[in-house]
Amino acid sequence: MMNNTKKRVTPFFIISIILILVDQTTKFMIYQYFGVSHVGFGENAYYTRTVFSDINVIGEVVKFTYVENAGIAFGIGFGPFKIVLSIFSIVAGIILSWYLFKLKNFHWGIKTGVSLILAGAVGNLVDRVFYGIVFGYAEIFYGKVIDFILVDIPDISILNLRYWPVFNVADSCVTVGVFFLLIFYKHIPSFKQLTFKKQDNS
Repeated sequence: MMNNTKKRVTPFFIISIILILVDQTTKFMIYQYFGVSHVGFGENAYYTRTVFSDINVIGEVVKFTYVENAGIAFGIGFGPFKIVLSIFSIVAGIILSWYLFKLKNFHWGIKTGVSLILAGAVGNLVDRVFYGIVFGYAEIFYGKVIDFILVDIPDISILNLRYWPVFNVADSCVTVGVFFLLIFYKHIPSFKQLTFKKQDNS
């Protein structure tokens, strides 16, 4: 029988917490580096940067920049329904936490994937819910996500895009987490297994 310590889900929650801290730390560092200051409040707020040059990380291909995203991942907008997105993010975070807990007796690959997606969801959730208040440009639930990783492939244009939409650590967590679920999809439990059956696939 598999040792009980290997079936616990605690290490995967710890992974999520660490990644959330990394996500938030990098966002605050970028915010400070670019000397961002907001003007106005609410929907009329905009920001200025006292430092305008991007940071080259890997030549001209990978750079650090500063983008505020009022929508979902990778700069995708969400129109006037911002509060709906924020509330949905909270609900998604709760559901993912519950789901990860229920996976305690299932395959490590599925737990890893869900823990990464949970980290990404909560990482951006913090921005949406609190950043407007923290940085003084909007009410609670109306904050904008900070994106800062820009990948530019010179001389290549795909769908009129010359570079991948700017993203952050949280977005990366979600993407890698989805890949884990695709790789280990055969181990994803059914609802019946998840709810009623104790299974030792860790």
